[in-house]
Amino acid sequence: MSKLNRVVQQLHAQRKHALQEVEKLEMAIKALTSLGGAPAAGLTIRRKPRFSAAARARIAAAQRARWAKIRAAQKKA
Repeated sequence: MSKLNRVVQQLHAQRKHALQEVEKLEMAIKALTSLGGAPAAGLTIRRKPRFSAAARARIAAAQRARWAKIRAAQKKA
């Protein structure tokens, strides 16, 4: 039973160490975001779409055609 207690104590120590590391990381993040080096939490940078709406429509239509071809082949089999 003493081995089990020792393992539990080691786990508690590891947990305490991990919590301390998380606190350090949070402090570093707060320090960096307060400098204005990164967007505020929850905000993301929106990128431009890579394809036009027409291109996305063509891609979607082609994919629907591929799936229709697969379904037709399955019905024949």
